Amino acid sequence: MKAAFIRQTGTPDVIQYGDIETPSVSGSEVLVKVNAVSLNPIDTYIRNGANYWELPSPFVPGCDVAGVVEAIGPNVTRFQVGDRVWGSNQGLLGRQGTFAEYCSIDQDWLYLSPNEVSDEALAACALVGITAHLGLCQNARIQRGETLFVNGGSGGVGSMVIQMAKAMGAEVVATAGSDEKVERCLELGADLAINYRTSSPTDTLLKEKPAGCQVYWETVREPDFDAIVEKLSDRGRVILMAGRDARPPFPVGPFYVKGCSIHGFVMFKATADEQRNAAEDIASWLRQGLLQPNISHRFPLSEAAAAHQLQEENTLHLKGNLAGKIVLTPI
Repeated sequence: MKAAFIRQTGTPDVIQYGDIETPSVSGSEVLVKVNAVSLNPIDTYIRNGANYWELPSPFVPGCDVAGVVEAIGPNVTRFQVGDRVWGSNQGLLGRQGTFAEYCSIDQDWLYLSPNEVSDEALAACALVGITAHLGLCQNARIQRGETLFVNGGSGGVGSMVIQMAKAMGAEVVATAGSDEKVERCLELGADLAINYRTSSPTDTLLKEKPAGCQVYWETVREPDFDAIVEKLSDRGRVILMAGRDARPPFPVGPFYVKGCSIHGFVMFKATADEQRNAAEDIASWLRQGLLQPNISHRFPLSEAAAAHQLQEENTLHLKGNLAGKIVLTPI
């Protein structure tokens, strides 16, 4: 089968595109014929040599997938050949990823695809959607009528956070780095969107919401906790899902006097049941039109190296020419 793979870690040009062995299935594994995948920052970190776990060789990157069941192992109970499926959490914890024509995935990490929703949309919403759901429901426990501030609303996770928070009845304030991205945040449902390059997010938020926000969602790698705590209401909750190497100063006094809390998490450590609960809501919201993919760029799988380059330029170097997800399709 054709696949994008690496034999050593490094810059995007270590990605090769060519033939490797088609995986087989056993036990509770499902062989998926891939129709669409999407790219996440963690894919680039692993490819670049982040030493989280040992990688197989050759290693196929990629967390997200949508496609059709081609074969099933003898212990599979949830799926049949021909089912459309989608999922995430691949290419992690030493598992092979999804950037290939076929991939073998344990049934615990797959979900039935809604008939009304395209494979491209499902792949684009997979990891970022599950991440947003875990943060909002399991960590923030957001309530109807609360105000959520998302710092970086036009990106992959941020765009999911905006839409899900609105679906759950919250008011949403978002930031973005250009007028075009601000407009996109508003299209996704934000009640207020702020261009942080031309306006003060703190001043703008507190003018509209003098008591501050109940939930602050951070997407950037270097959080400014002084600015965060200033925006929070009493008993406000901060959600952190980025910034593994960050060591910023922290305003202990203002934080504890307000009775605030911080919740950090990574989606790939959530259990299969927790992720399945998130996937059920995601599928329902997609069917109802309450959630839509935020796709910025499309590539054929053969151009996986270029896709990685684009993602890395924006995640690490803040180039600003990516607003949403990168989706790839086998050809």
